[in-house]
Amino acid sequence: MQAEPRKSLVGEEYEVEIGPVAHGGHCIARTSEGQVLFVRHALPGERVVARVTEGEEGARFLRADAVTVLEASKDRIDAPCPFAGPGRCGGCDWQHAKPGAQRRLKGEVVAEQLQRLAGLTPEEAGWDGTVMPAEDDKVPAGQVPSWRTRVQYAVTADGRAGLRRHRSHEVEPIDHCLIAAEGVSELGIEKRDWTGMDSVEAIAATGSQDRQVVLTPKPGARLPLVELDRPVSVLRIDERNGQVHRVHGRPFVRERADGRTYRVGNGGFWQVHPKAADTLVTAVMQGLLPRKGDMALDLYCGVGLFAGALADRVGEQGAVLGIESGKRAVEDARHNLADFPRVRIEQGKVESVLPRTGITEVDLVVLDPPRAGAGRRTVEHLSSLAARRIAYVACDPAALARDLAYFRDGGYKVRTLRVFDLFPMTHHVECVAILEPAEKGR
Repeated sequence: MQAEPRKSLVGEEYEVEIGPVAHGGHCIARTSEGQVLFVRHALPGERVVARVTEGEEGARFLRADAVTVLEASKDRIDAPCPFAGPGRCGGCDWQHAKPGAQRRLKGEVVAEQLQRLAGLTPEEAGWDGTVMPAEDDKVPAGQVPSWRTRVQYAVTADGRAGLRRHRSHEVEPIDHCLIAAEGVSELGIEKRDWTGMDSVEAIAATGSQDRQVVLTPKPGARLPLVELDRPVSVLRIDERNGQVHRVHGRPFVRERADGRTYRVGNGGFWQVHPKAADTLVTAVMQGLLPRKGDMALDLYCGVGLFAGALADRVGEQGAVLGIESGKRAVEDARHNLADFPRVRIEQGKVESVLPRTGITEVDLVVLDPPRAGAGRRTVEHLSSLAARRIAYVACDPAALARDLAYFRDGGYKVRTLRVFDLFPMTHHVECVAILEPAEKGR
């Protein structure tokens, strides 16, 4: 006998007391019946009316928006962005919080994930609990740092550029994104007609004046004539197979970090905040303290940011092996590091390539895995290589905490942890953990 479908609770409203912040840009509350609500647009300690946006009777939890604030937190401000708020643009999570409060909330999330998934207190992780803003990002409440050098606009049916609403395919048309870097804003994407396009990504390199637009057309649509307010290169993503094709201009942008220029092709990955690459390289190198002659690994190496920094410091007697799965990123990394004869870049998934290298011992390791983390198998392999120090760069504190627990099982402890707010107004943070063998002399 088929069970009756559960009743949807979307649209139901509850007056609730807001509890602690949770990972993902929301806070936790409970209905009078005890059902858990994940509430966006709220702050801890507030009393609000929360309207359910997802969930049904009997569900483990419901998602909701705070639509009326009955008792406000002292950390609340009016959102500077006119497109932020319940049911609006999903690009930012904390427009309604003072900048200092945002960083404090992010720190609470990192601390909670470390404790819950790795059994570590901040002290045990060598972290003082602070979340550091990037240089020039300390702005007064009510102002927003313009930091996002890559913005992917969705397009409405009538050709307007906008951003997706939270957990939705619906598009919120905008005329300006406050967190977009100046180099993106000056292109004037929002003023143009993009009929026939599924998405338009704008990229403003921080190491050069390079500007790029990546178009993804709807099936069968013709490309528009791209005339923007600044010179740009144009790429097209084939809607059938995802391949990237050059329309005109360079197929890459030039980024700069740690005194080197890096080519990044086909809209490939580079840190989005203009200060992020240098901030992370500095934190990693200060934590690893490379020596001349060291053998180092750079895993998930992208276009070679950390491999280049390592190669520069280990010298001609040292060696660096980078591993990256993306074909174009590997081509770029080999180009970017061609002046280092002792750097080798291998293409493939880390968990497949690393065992095939035959490497049994290294001095240093950097890993900057995707959001899901490195995983137990890769961590176990790395733990067997007897590295003096390991730098783990993480964009997701939950994945970091899980992997730190695996490293502990492999005989490594966290020496220091630094947390950086490289994504203001959103719930994202970047962490750099430095690990070393738990037993000295290993």
